[in-house]
Amino acid sequence: MKIGELAEFGGVTAKTVRYYESIGLMAAPQRRANGYREYDEEALDRLRFIRDAQASGLSLAEAGEILRMKDEGESTCAHSRALIDRHLADIDAQIASLLAAKAELTSLARRADHLDPAGCTDPHRCQVLGLDLPAHSKV
Repeated sequence: MKIGELAEFGGVTAKTVRYYESIGLMAAPQRRANGYREYDEEALDRLRFIRDAQASGLSLAEAGEILRMKDEGESTCAHSRALIDRHLADIDAQIASLLAAKAELTSLARRADHLDPAGCTDPHRCQVLGLDLPAHSKV
């Protein structure tokens, strides 16, 4: 199949296929007599793996490492599991950070609900945030 067909069947663009070739994720294909790239089902399987790995949150480098290991006949199960565990830990940390930010913003919103805007007379403080504001400087 030609590059356009491969890209279509793989759910990416031809430009993406050429990029994957340029960084070594996809092998350089055979060429037809007219110079067109010729891909086989193995290339399509590899392309779909890369696409699916990225959709699962793996980086191109991580997908490439798994492919390299497979190409060399190594088992990838433990390596893939470690990658997944690391990504899960990263997501858990992001969730915790977002929940902490949400709690802080919720607290500030409740505080704002109980403040009288008429009481906001100090030009150097924000009563909602409880913070001193920087002095206005003239440049």
